[in-house]
Amino acid sequence: VQLQACGGGLVQAGGSLRLSCAVSGLTFGNSAIAWFRQAPGKEREFVARITRSGSLRFYADSLEGRFTISRFNAKNTRYLQMNDLKPEDTAVYYCAASYAPHSSSAPDFGFWGQGTLVTVSS
Repeated sequence: VQLQACGGGLVQAGGSLRLSCAVSGLTFGNSAIAWFRQAPGKEREFVARITRSGSLRFYADSLEGRFTISRFNAKNTRYLQMNDLKPEDTAVYYCAASYAPHSSSAPDFGFWGQGTLVTVSS
C-alpha cells in the first residue's frame, strides 16, 4: 500500500489550500483514509477521515467547518480542502489508510504517506 500526499505550500492567513492523497494497493472494501497533522514540537493529531463509500466523514471538532475531506474514487484520490487557514494550522500533513474505518486513532492506521508541509503566515 502506498500513499502520496501533495499540495502543501506557503499561504497567508485566511487563504485556502487543497491537499491530495493518491492511494494505491489498498483493498478499499472496508477501509478509511484519514488526514493527520503534526506541528513542530507537538504530537500528531487527527484532522479528518472518510470511509470508502464516502458516506461517513469525521472531523476534529476544532476544524469542522473550515476543512472538508472528500474523495474521487475513479482516481483513488482523497482530498483535504482547507479554508480560512490560520497560523496555528501550520504543520506537516499526512494521509493514512486503515482497515478500521471507524477509528480516528493514529495507531490504527497502518499505512502512511510521506507528508506535505503547510505553512500559514500571519
